Parts: sequence; structure tokens; C-alpha cells
Amino acid sequence: MIEAPSIAVLTLGVVASAADAATRRIPNALTIGAAAVALAFAAATGGVSGLGWSVAGWIVGVLLFLPLFALRARGGGDVKLLAAFGAWLGPALVCWVAVYGAIAGGVLALLLVLWRGRLRATIANMWDIVTHWRLSGLKPHPVVTLDNPGAVRMPGALSIALGALATLWLRVW
Repeated sequence: MIEAPSIAVLTLGVVASAADAATRRIPNALTIGAAAVALAFAAATGGVSGLGWSVAGWIVGVLLFLPLFALRARGGGDVKLLAAFGAWLGPALVCWVAVYGAIAGGVLALLLVLWRGRLRATIANMWDIVTHWRLSGLKPHPVVTLDNPGAVRMPGALSIALGALATLWLRVW
């Protein structure tokens, strides 16, 4: 039997991915609303310990993507989406969502740069970022960021949603 948190996570993933693909944004009402519903659901079904577990999952979700947001490698909507997944799934499973989401994101990004014929430029940019970090410390690159209008960008919600799908599917098996 499929549990309510799994249905909520899958629904959130689909809606967030569609919104991100269409508008390049994940609405705050969606992510914050989903997290609030998750906290209320956890409190109603698990009491104080359920609420604590949900809050812990939300915090872990934020902390996993906050460094990437600070480096301008992930958008704020991605951080809030992973946090909302954490509120529904808890601290352990949200870590798996991030891991599987990173794998999915890497595969999707590789396919995207190959499709657009930008593999060589992407490898050069990655090398430039690593060199920048080595010389200037771990801070955002002045050019190669999400803020660069010429950058090839991919909706982050899709990879996070695929990470959630993989996590839920592997949990069942």
C-alpha cells in the first residue's frame, strides 16, 4: 500500500518539475506549503516525536543544498524543494533523495550539454570553477554561475524529483 507521504512527495515532485520547466522557478507557495502540510501531518500522525522527525528532515534538506545555493550552483527553490521532501520523508531518506538526485542531475546535465553541443565549453567551465576555488577559496565564480544569462541551465526540480522517485522505489524493494 502506498503511504500518504509517498503520494505527497511524488505529487510535489511532478508539480515542482512542471513549474520549474515552464517558468524556471519553483513557487514558494508550493514548497513552503508542502513543508507546512508535512509538519502538520507528522504532528497529527506521530505527535511530538513525529513533528520532531519532520522538522529534522526539513533542516537536513536545507543544510544539504545550502552550500550549493551559497556558491550560486543551485537556486533557492531547489533548496526549499529538498527541504519539503525532507519534511515528508525525514532526515535519513532526504539524504538519499539528494544522492540519487545528484546522480540523476549529472546524467541529465551530460545529456543536455551533449544535445546542445556544449561539452567542451562545459568541461572548460568546470575546470575554470575548480581553478577559481583553488586560487580564491570556496566562493562563487564571478562568471560561471546561475546568474549568467548565457549559461546552459537545467530545471533542478526534475533531478530532485527523480531522486525522490528512486529513493521511494528502492525503499519498497
